[in-house]
Amino acid sequence: MQLGIIGLGRMGGNIARRLMLNGHTTVVYDRNEAFVKGLSEEGATGVADLKALVAGLQKPRTVWVMLPAGAPTEDTINELSTLLEDGDAIIDGGNTNYKDDVRRAKALAEKGLHYVDVGTSGGVWGLERGYCMMIGGDAETVQRLDPIFKSLAPGLGNIPRTKDRSDSADPRAEQGYIHAGPAGSGHFVKMIHNGIEYGMMQAFAEGFDILKTKNSENLPEDQRFDLNVADIAEVWRRGSVVSSWLLDLTADALATDPKLDGYSGSVADSGEGRWTIEAAMEQAVPVPVLSTSLFARFRSRQQSTYGDKMLSAMRFGFGGHVETSKK
Repeated sequence: MQLGIIGLGRMGGNIARRLMLNGHTTVVYDRNEAFVKGLSEEGATGVADLKALVAGLQKPRTVWVMLPAGAPTEDTINELSTLLEDGDAIIDGGNTNYKDDVRRAKALAEKGLHYVDVGTSGGVWGLERGYCMMIGGDAETVQRLDPIFKSLAPGLGNIPRTKDRSDSADPRAEQGYIHAGPAGSGHFVKMIHNGIEYGMMQAFAEGFDILKTKNSENLPEDQRFDLNVADIAEVWRRGSVVSSWLLDLTADALATDPKLDGYSGSVADSGEGRWTIEAAMEQAVPVPVLSTSLFARFRSRQQSTYGDKMLSAMRFGFGGHVETSKK
């Protein structure tokens, strides 16, 4: 298939590359001309503006927008809506608030345009590992775009199949992508995914903070242990109940920088954590772990700890988010 892609940063560029490796063609645009030039040299068709991107696509056109949530995405989709024609589709693959998806889908439908929201997880590793995708939109359009999603997804890989999973269950889930429901549902599921991610990361950060400070002078001398946290992370990767990709990234960070001096520990939050808490309040669901993990990030920007540096290290590991030391 052919796909237009707008936004060629950490994830957008690799989405284009993975698609081309799987036989698809891409027409790409980014305000950074170097990104466009680089992908053009790898086989993409690079263009200078949105009008040229639309002109370079065959009908029915599909354009994947991979930009920061808010004005960059909103303005781009608004401009696209004036350039595309009846039957064309817009995919928002960023981390948009699901309520914006619901609004956009209705507005674009009035112009005969289809809107699909794709919550995309995989970070900077997506080119190699594939992308886990949670998709919202009308079933017919999602099905038409299935070759795109199938190529981007990780596939079954070497993950054992879930015992007793029904034979009638949607096979796409085992391949690493789902059609969650109507417009907005994809980003809603991804929002909760990121909220859970906050909690998991915070648990690792707090646990390793306790391990790191076990030799504190505040403890009786015979209760002080000088623990090798890098070795602890490594051993937990092998056969432990808490083994996970986040732990793998933690082990990588500790192997190269055990004191995590290269990280500031001033941990950003990108929106989804806040929106998760808002959804919990709207639905009257108690979320003490998720809310505390969000508030811990607020606190880290005032006074950071070793655990906060570990959060920064994990964020860099999976998403390339840079929170380096200010020294």
